[in-house]
Amino acid sequence: MAPYVTLSWITAGVAGLMLSGAPAMAQTPIGKAGPKDATHSGKLNPNDPNDAIRIEQKLNCSLKQGEVIVYWWQGGAMSRVPGEQDKHLFDVEGMNIRQCANYQDDKRGYGFRSVSREILLFKDPKTGEILRKWQNPWTGEEVEVIHVANDPVNMRGPMYALSADGKPHKADLTVVGNRVFTGGEAPLYYKNPMAGDYQDYVGNMYHAMEALNSYTYADDLMDASKAKLKNYTLSWARFSEWLPWMKMGGRTGMMIFTTVGGRVDGYAGLPEGLRKEIEANYPVYKEPPPLDDARPNETSWTYIKKIIDGRRAQGGASGAKAGE
Repeated sequence: MAPYVTLSWITAGVAGLMLSGAPAMAQTPIGKAGPKDATHSGKLNPNDPNDAIRIEQKLNCSLKQGEVIVYWWQGGAMSRVPGEQDKHLFDVEGMNIRQCANYQDDKRGYGFRSVSREILLFKDPKTGEILRKWQNPWTGEEVEVIHVANDPVNMRGPMYALSADGKPHKADLTVVGNRVFTGGEAPLYYKNPMAGDYQDYVGNMYHAMEALNSYTYADDLMDASKAKLKNYTLSWARFSEWLPWMKMGGRTGMMIFTTVGGRVDGYAGLPEGLRKEIEANYPVYKEPPPLDDARPNETSWTYIKKIIDGRRAQGGASGAKAGE
């Protein structure tokens, strides 16, 4: 599960917005290197496309190339089945760690690209403990829990002050007093990564929606001399199909995730329990990917598919333990 204006968070992903995610696409060619530090004196002007893209970048990461930004969020995951009471299945806790590279194009002006990794853990709503196994209340089967560990979640290419067809970037912000609000929805509908070759005939497409709202302060955001935001709050929601590891088959129903969070002070600013889990099972997530990372993006479904395929190839179970 990102905090961008003009809905560009849909393409770049932060705070869990690639947790279900769009299918991987080819990366856009990387451009020429830009200034390592994109700050300047005075105020950012939303009507200047080169400043508008800097506003976008501050909402995403930092104007200083390579400065690490960390997001954290927590909330719950509910079931929705027609004709029955909604169930609080899990608590969830997640993080995204990222950095940005700066670019300059002769025709398109200033630009940036973010690279990141993200995690979402499923927890027992009664004890708060990270789940390793889960008793499915509909099937009675005990299944192994596969936590979300998406690496990478990158922008495919830089965003510039001018689009490829020459249109200037505009900062789509709602400003009330000194508060700045951004938000939007990402409707997802595409071939399920775990489906067969006949989905055009029988359906079963991946169908979900993600929504993000962000909140910060105008004086901080528009200060061109400050590379990153001091305060940033977010809310993220997802409406999606059952998680594959739940082994729900074709049962009617859906998942509803709701979370709140924000930026924290680096990796050390994450809650201790989350840090312990990362250090034990996901140590690579202590740092973002390299700035020139060219790998295709991972989503929760492609990640689970790799685990299941690997276990099947080894003749093992279709589930997976946390951290694998």
